[in-house]
Amino acid sequence: MPELFMEMSIPTLVWLFVVAFLIHDLEEIIWVGPWIEKNRTDVIKKVPGFMKKRLENLFQINSSQFAVAVLLELIVFIPFTFMAAEQGKFLMFLAFNSLFFIHVFTHLGQSIYLRRYTPGVVTAVIITLPYGLFLFYRLLSDGLVTWSQVLWSIPLGLLMVPVVLVGHKLGKKVVN
Repeated sequence: MPELFMEMSIPTLVWLFVVAFLIHDLEEIIWVGPWIEKNRTDVIKKVPGFMKKRLENLFQINSSQFAVAVLLELIVFIPFTFMAAEQGKFLMFLAFNSLFFIHVFTHLGQSIYLRRYTPGVVTAVIITLPYGLFLFYRLLSDGLVTWSQVLWSIPLGLLMVPVVLVGHKLGKKVVN
């Protein structure tokens, strides 16, 4: 590991989550609308039957509506990021980052399954994946969290699913 990275303070590393999240979600915000318009029919044909209705519903979103959901997530993330960076309270921050890290593999899986670019896959691989690996490495190696806490944080991270769903619904109500 380059020495420069190892000298980075934990608060700086923690606050970089917000930067990584915003860069990743900016890629999604920019490309989700145009990508859906271009790929909707072909993608619906490729997915298994049980997923078609859910996917058709998801495909009713535009970039502006998606941005509302991202804003809601960011509003939820900021206080917990502050608590991790400034007070050393890592549980919810760890939960968000566990989900964010796992999210990389959903992007990769979608792109492989569909055999095409999907919004978010580039930054998932070049930003989110390395950030997550380094974050977990540092938190574990510095003794700030344990493997047990990392594993327990994964189901806790699922608490974000309702926030994301509410964000998408709110986006559709707020932005026509």
